Amino acid sequence: MTEASTAARRLRDLERTVAEMESALIAFSGGADSALLVRVAHDVLGEGAVALTAVSPSLPRDELEESRRFAQAVGIRHLLVPSREMENPDYVGNPVDRCYHCKSELFRLCRAEADRLGLRWVAEGSQRDDLGDFRPGRRAAEEQGVRSPLIEAGLGKTDVREISRLLDLATWDKPAMACLASRFPAGTPITEEGLRRVEVCERFLRENGFRVVRVRLEGEGARVELDPKEIERLASGEMRGRFLALCKENGFARVALDLEGYRPAGKEAARAGLA
Repeated sequence: MTEASTAARRLRDLERTVAEMESALIAFSGGADSALLVRVAHDVLGEGAVALTAVSPSLPRDELEESRRFAQAVGIRHLLVPSREMENPDYVGNPVDRCYHCKSELFRLCRAEADRLGLRWVAEGSQRDDLGDFRPGRRAAEEQGVRSPLIEAGLGKTDVREISRLLDLATWDKPAMACLASRFPAGTPITEEGLRRVEVCERFLRENGFRVVRVRLEGEGARVELDPKEIERLASGEMRGRFLALCKENGFARVALDLEGYRPAGKEAARAGLA
């Protein structure tokens, strides 16, 4: 069976799962997983599908704009709703289960909007491969009765990318993009100023062609993770000086480039707040 035929079969599985929901509000982060769910939900449910993006300091402005453009291209109704997790001391204190408090607020917003609009379900974009990691946000979803159609249809990350490519979605090869709060080690309080500093430095790298980027707080400094193939480009030449100057301007006393490169968060990394 070819990749295209496998993707088409997997897509039909997802469409059947979504159709069974009848109507749904989709928590839309702008990432590849939730983007696929938004597209399929709109295709299958029409006006019975609405996307919601929670707007907070932990969401990069570039990601917000990308989510707007994607929803507009799909044609789905897209709500932008302010999130209040920064008012929750259990979130701001950045415990190991920080994501639980963030997702609890997100799904509370989603449920309120779903009820207001008369939509039956709230759904989110976790896929099967997420189940192997330490993800406190899953507990929030289960507590609030949130559906995960990609998991229900048995889709993993490879399936998401292949189906997205089949549908010609711009997000099909989009790198993973955890929220900016994940750059703070567990136990380091989340601050709007710290989130802004990280966002500015990461934006510089992305605007200069780096695809996989993490600028992680380490005390008064920053540790930068990139795709290993891109490390040399930042470590030498004019780019290094420009980036270092930007980091210093934004309050980082020192900057370290991690020579191992970006590592996707597993159980231990997630517990340490390194998503």
